[in-house]
Amino acid sequence: EVQLQASGGGLVQAGGSLRLSCAASGFRFGDYGIGWFRQAPGKEREGVTYTRTSTYYADSVKGRFTISRDNAKNTVYLNMNSLKPEDTAVYYCAAGRPVASAWRTTSLYYYWGQGTLVTVSS
Repeated sequence: EVQLQASGGGLVQAGGSLRLSCAASGFRFGDYGIGWFRQAPGKEREGVTYTRTSTYYADSVKGRFTISRDNAKNTVYLNMNSLKPEDTAVYYCAAGRPVASAWRTTSLYYYWGQGTLVTVSS
């Protein structure tokens, strides 16, 4: 059974930090790129970052968020620093093989985690 388990969300004050984890099982983890997406209330799901052979970030998080992966543990991490209220959303991890220019396209991902809520208070 394929599983992506996202965890690490919570409530944090603006300027604070959180570390999200995405633990994968049931597929060849190393063969897939992993993306983090987020969806705020009333908004569409948007790409935050993606990594496979290269790493990409949305402009809104560049310099604040860092994605990393540990293939030995089948886990991807998202370190989020200098959090802002506008970062408040449910964060999802997903596995896929999009071409680099299309990493933000949600339909190109095969597997999705259940999401973890990040709330940043002002």
